[in-house]
This record gives sequence, structure tokens and C-alpha cells, in this order.
Amino acid sequence: MQRSRALFASALWLLSGAVTGCGGSGDRSVDDGTGSAATPPLPWAFVPFPEMPVPADNPITKAKTELGLLLFYDPIVSTDREVACVTCHSELWGMSDGLPLSVGVDGVGPVGTGREGPNKTRRNSPTLWNSAWRGPVFWDGRAETLEEQVLGPFETPEELGRNVDEVVADLAGIPEYRDLFSAAFPDDAEPVTVINLQKAVATFERTLVSNRAAYDNYVRGDEGALGEEAVRGMYLLDELGCVSCHVPPLFDSPLYEDRRVPAHPDVPDDLGRFEATSIDEDRTRFRVPSLRNLRESAPYFHTGTVETLEEAIAHEAGVDGRTLTEDEVRAIAKFIVAGLNDETKKPVRPLAVPSGLQVPLDGFRIPR
Repeated sequence: MQRSRALFASALWLLSGAVTGCGGSGDRSVDDGTGSAATPPLPWAFVPFPEMPVPADNPITKAKTELGLLLFYDPIVSTDREVACVTCHSELWGMSDGLPLSVGVDGVGPVGTGREGPNKTRRNSPTLWNSAWRGPVFWDGRAETLEEQVLGPFETPEELGRNVDEVVADLAGIPEYRDLFSAAFPDDAEPVTVINLQKAVATFERTLVSNRAAYDNYVRGDEGALGEEAVRGMYLLDELGCVSCHVPPLFDSPLYEDRRVPAHPDVPDDLGRFEATSIDEDRTRFRVPSLRNLRESAPYFHTGTVETLEEAIAHEAGVDGRTLTEDEVRAIAKFIVAGLNDETKKPVRPLAVPSGLQVPLDGFRIPR
């Protein structure tokens, strides 16, 4: 069984490409999007895909990534021993979960739209794709780093709701985890620690890179990578000013905005960024989401109250005083769905985890 898990983790590593590259260590290698001197027409200035920012004290390694993957899928982290990180961030649901508000511990049903339970989060589960470039994370930006973010669900009763020190004590009692931590942190005399748990999971999350979409092929010189309707949608996105917040090539930015999204009936008084900063101008402002890999992560916005991408596009234009035709909405959606979707580095789910607990299952879905 240990060999089976190692094979799955190694497959993830190979798929992620996190240690490939020529020259240097290779641990921070990401395709930079530069491959052609003849970039096809763009409505904005071409910018290559940026290098991944990696903390100096937490370099990406194969052993750390493999450990982080197993911790991400292992329900040993939760009070009910059934919920894991993947429950709210599944690779089958766009690294989200398909729900308006996530269902944490004591929930019933597999991951996805049919899951129900008494413990729900206050906000929609944000995707983890390209989270390495996000800087402050969560909808309100309350965690400065991915490492800090890892602790959030432990501290939230409705999510994992388990004392992280107790989790680490359990991990230290499992021989396979002791070996995995030792391999990931060979310089540490006592490697099974809270800090190293944070580092391992954050390292795994940094492998969730989306940078090989049709748009990326297009800017490398493959003019046929985007169809006519998608190109029209790209130009409309620029015309509407959307790229002032969804800045290419990440189609993301570190901004917090109030887009007058309908509140979820269970959470009428979410103050957004203000809850993290106590600055009045941050009231009801939320982090701008990336447009990459939106196809599978509906419903949208922090409230999860907008069910389709087309509705989200129409809403955003309406906030800015523009009413779009159906053809315009369809063209923008085509660019986002066909032009910005890339799941080539989707993680490989392990069949088993060192705790021996059941890896959370996903509900059936029809790919879009």
C-alpha cells in the first residue's frame, strides 16, 4: 500500500513539472509563456507568464510535494475523520466543491453539489489554481501566505475544526508519515511539526499551476489556438475594462472590490476585507478572483449565489452600467471557458493515505 501511494504521488510530481527545467535547480520552473517572437494581435500589451514566487525558507522539492499531497487528501486532519482539504477543494470541481457554501465536518454525502450538513462555511470555496501567485489569500486576504492559510481550516469549527497540535501528534504516531516527514525535511531532528505540515501542504498547493491554456498557446504564436468567437470575447473583455482587475496573463490581481454581489441568505452581514483590516473603506470588499479555470468552479463570487458564468458576466457588466447582448455574453464566456482553461497539472488523487482512513469521495458529475 505504501508503494501504491508513492507511485501516485510520483505521478503527481511528474505531471506538475515542478522539478523540470534546464540549468539551475529546476525546483521553481514554470513555463513563462514566451515561445514566439510573432505574438498574434492582442487587445493589451503582451506580458509573459511570471516566475513563481517561492519562499526562501520553503523551496519546492519532490519529497515535500508528495507529503503535501497525502496530507491534503487525508481526513486525519478533521474532527470527524471524514473531511479533508479536498472536501472543499476537489480536482473534480475546479479545486473548489460546486457548492454555494462549503459543507465541512459532520456533512452527509460525497464532495460536490449533493453534499449537505449542519456545518457550512460563510463563503464560497475559492479555487486553489495558481494560488502560488495570489499573495494574501482567502476572500478577505487575512492570510499573508499559503503557509499561513493552511492553518485557517483547523481554526474554523465548521471546516476541519481540529486542534492542529493534536493532528501533528497523530501524524507522528504513524510510521509512514514519520518517514515521509523525514524525507521532506531531512535537516530537522524532529521533522513532524506544525510548521512542516504547513510547508508541505503549501508546497503541494504551489504545484496547482494553470499556464498552458489556449490563450497561452495563442500568445506563443499559435493564432489558431483561439477561435473567432473567443478572440471577440477577449477584445470585449478589454473594451469593458475587465482587465483592469483581471490582469493578463494571470487574469488576476491583488485588488479587493465591492461588486454588489447578492448576499447569501445564510450570511447577510459579511463585511469582507474589513474583517481582516478594520479599515472602513474595506467594508464589503472582496478579493478579485482569477478568470483562469473558472469553467469547473461554479457557483461564483464569494457568496456562491451566481450559478452560471454567463450570469456572472452579465452581472459584472451591469455593475459598470453596461447591458450586454446575449452574443456578447456568449463571446466573453467562450474566451474564458475555451481560452483560459488548463487542467494539465490537475493532481492525481491517491487511492489510500497513511492514516488508513477513507479518502473522501466525489459525487458524480458530467464534465462541461
